[in-house]
Amino acid sequence: MSGLLHTDDGCGIAYDFRPVDGRPALLLSPSLGTTMALFEPQIDALADRYSILRYDPRGHGQSQTPAGGYSIDRLGRDAVALLDHLAIERAHFVGVSLGGMVGQWLGYRAPERLLRLVLANTSAYMGPPAGWAVRIAAVSEHGAAALADAVIERWFTPEFRTAHPSRVDHARAMLVRTDPQGYAGCCAAIRDMDLRATAALIDVPTLVIAGARDPATPLDHARFLGGHIPGAALVELDAAHLANLEQPYAFNCALTEFLEAE
Repeated sequence: MSGLLHTDDGCGIAYDFRPVDGRPALLLSPSLGTTMALFEPQIDALADRYSILRYDPRGHGQSQTPAGGYSIDRLGRDAVALLDHLAIERAHFVGVSLGGMVGQWLGYRAPERLLRLVLANTSAYMGPPAGWAVRIAAVSEHGAAALADAVIERWFTPEFRTAHPSRVDHARAMLVRTDPQGYAGCCAAIRDMDLRATAALIDVPTLVIAGARDPATPLDHARFLGGHIPGAALVELDAAHLANLEQPYAFNCALTEFLEAE
């Protein structure tokens, strides 16, 4: 089922929920500049094993775009609101990049809503803020298309871009269609985020997935999370920033092995 949830601040959040009787909920949260379509390779592999809930973050896809900057706290509360709306008491959570930042917030602010937590190609801190100010100014003036070439180089390795141009074009299309205000609003959330001190407070079984060739959230960012979240496991994949698209089989194997561990 698909729908539009209106949050407590009036923002409509578009979602897609595919319940399967007797299967646990799996909440998927995408990267900056993408939509719920980011997870198509996971839907294809996991649809019969989980009740999958995907959504477009505010300012992205079919969700509405409030004015101004957003915050990780606001994005996290959007995710909790989705669980409440669909009467899902607890769910597995998988977040990629920005989605992984939301996952970190949930891990220490709402651990009672989580079964297991997967943080993919993400970071606890992506400073300095000045770099995000430049990106916000660029997208606000020229739109997301102006950033596309540079972003695609971070999202995928050169080999993948050459071998799979149609998949790269699909990802690029998600990016260039992103509302400039929504992209800038989420950039502000990343600019102002520092979750390093709260990593040790995450009290949920956690898997960190890293791209060994990720220039956006490099391997040392993943190793920080793996070393500071109590009991966290770390898996490294031969991929750049969107490992779930570049290495879907390896990503899905790591995911299911972790989620289904006793």
